[in-house]
Amino acid sequence: MELMEKTVESQVLFSGKIITVRLDRAQLPNGRIASREVVEHPGGVAILPLFDDGTVPLVRQFRYPFGAVVEELPAGKLEKGEDHRLAALRELEEEVGARCGKLTYLGCLYASPGFSSEVLHMYLAQELTQGECHPDEDEFLEVERVPFARLAERVMAGEITDAKTVALVLKAKLLLGL
Repeated sequence: MELMEKTVESQVLFSGKIITVRLDRAQLPNGRIASREVVEHPGGVAILPLFDDGTVPLVRQFRYPFGAVVEELPAGKLEKGEDHRLAALRELEEEVGARCGKLTYLGCLYASPGFSSEVLHMYLAQELTQGECHPDEDEFLEVERVPFARLAERVMAGEITDAKTVALVLKAKLLLGL
């Protein structure tokens, strides 16, 4: 059996600044028709900036869907047609005020493949120089540098729950052997 579904009908229910919501009808591998709800998203980037002293800037910001402050690595949405490497450099400077001499691509992840098209590209930034951060006008955040080892402990203890942060910390930990 071929694991493929074919779109037979698609209806846009909502089109906003960041997402578009569709209701599709798809033909399943067995020939039946099923509904599929899809959130189209332009994708994003997440960056783990590792300073020479072993610290990582952790961003705290209010996340409206959860009604709570969430701790996460610097990240941001891709602009239409934007190269994800350039977006990572932009977000690093905006949210943390840092520039890097070395930027390593650590792959991508599907944020929630059951309903969203969002692809997150992950980077490790090293050889950092600190400058001034300048977040977007609708972004309010606090940045605190924490030791990488402590951040990894917090991930493993379930204290850090942001998926992109969890994945990126664990990937970097394995890559660097920390």
